[in-house]
Amino acid sequence: MLSDRQIQILESAKRAGRVSVEELAARYDVSVQTIRKDLNDLCDQRLLARVHGGAVLSSGVENVDYDARRTIAADEKGAIGRAVADLVPDRASLFINIGTTTEAVARALLRHAGLMVITNNINVATVMRPYPEIEVVIAGGVVRRSDGGIVGEAAVDFIRQFRVDFAIIGVSAIDPDGSLLDFDYREVRVAQAIISNARHVILAADSSKFERSAPVRIGHLEQVHTFVTDVATPAIREICRDREVRLIETARHETLQPSAAE
Repeated sequence: MLSDRQIQILESAKRAGRVSVEELAARYDVSVQTIRKDLNDLCDQRLLARVHGGAVLSSGVENVDYDARRTIAADEKGAIGRAVADLVPDRASLFINIGTTTEAVARALLRHAGLMVITNNINVATVMRPYPEIEVVIAGGVVRRSDGGIVGEAAVDFIRQFRVDFAIIGVSAIDPDGSLLDFDYREVRVAQAIISNARHVILAADSSKFERSAPVRIGHLEQVHTFVTDVATPAIREICRDREVRLIETARHETLQPSAAE
């Protein structure tokens, strides 16, 4: 059984994705030791996962609210977006899928010329639509109310009509073994079609994705040509090195080049 405070803490984590020990202690006017016990109880029930200074949502079936995800690691996502945009030349064709990090990439691409962008992300389409140098093509299908993502078989069939230069994809979680994960099997089908129909796949994901879990497998890091993050874990660096994935870490200002030419 959860206490009323623990229920409220869990709801806060669902809204924001992360909770802080210090902030919770101040909010409820209790000691940090009391909050740590609450968090430990929630983690013991696999509802939250402990991280330094607090905890993150650990649910394997429910994502964090889209607006809240925009605020999580916002600076890191901005840096990742700029680094990805630097990889895309003018007059390129590209897919951009659902996610707050891919939305940050879209904003960083606004000064590019002659782009053709195919997306199943209404937020990306809204960001890029006013710019005359960017042609936006949006998939048809079911619009997910939670985040404006377009999913379903109609979206998959639409994506399969194209063969583009770059796919820019986001994910909800990355397992230590390199598995790429998401929450909605319908979105996963679209993401898999995007990966299959691009010449170069760029994964854009901040380091909070290493602390999360999700139930549906998109694929594996080895299917990606370039991975842009703020800071990778040692295990992920090793996978990138072994599978010849170019790794760009914006916070470390480092790039791990694949050992073989692409």
